[in-house]
Amino acid sequence: MPSPSRLGAVLFLGVQLRALWPVAAIEVYTSRELDAVNGTNLRLKCTFSSRSPISPLLSVTWNFQPEDLSSHEPVFYYLKEPYPPSAGRFKGRVTWDGNIERYDVSIMIWNLQPDDNGTFTCQLKNPPDTHGTIGEVRLRVVQKVHFSEIHFLAIAIGSACGLMIIVVTIVILCRHHWKKRQEKAVKVADTEL
Repeated sequence: MPSPSRLGAVLFLGVQLRALWPVAAIEVYTSRELDAVNGTNLRLKCTFSSRSPISPLLSVTWNFQPEDLSSHEPVFYYLKEPYPPSAGRFKGRVTWDGNIERYDVSIMIWNLQPDDNGTFTCQLKNPPDTHGTIGEVRLRVVQKVHFSEIHFLAIAIGSACGLMIIVVTIVILCRHHWKKRQEKAVKVADTEL
């Protein structure tokens, strides 16, 4: 039987090794930046992975940091069920759009406003995984959609395709008309003989 001092040393060493052991962590995945049009609705997607099975005590906290870097504001909370905000700028404008079984903790923001410009954070705790990355989404609410290079490219390709279809149609119609004239000329020549 080990002596009490030896047992104490083993326990102390075990606690020290436990502190060095890698802590299980949650990985959170979000879009880095999003642009949305004023007055529209937007799904803020947040998914996660965890080394532990999904716990009944899994909690999700969504917060908002305005562009002027004033204090964080709560946006949404989930623990066994969704808890939308009862006050503040997002009251009545945020709904749960996630599915815990699919590792999705997304929310929906309704009727976006210019005041919604800023950074949204998505943080999870899945006991015993309580530490991990925090997902961030930088949102920019714009008045209208601006044409990007991709839009211009799509318009150019679409116009070129449309023009080609018109040219091919004209060529086919001209050939068809020319063929009919040829056939008519041959019939006239045959009847004159």
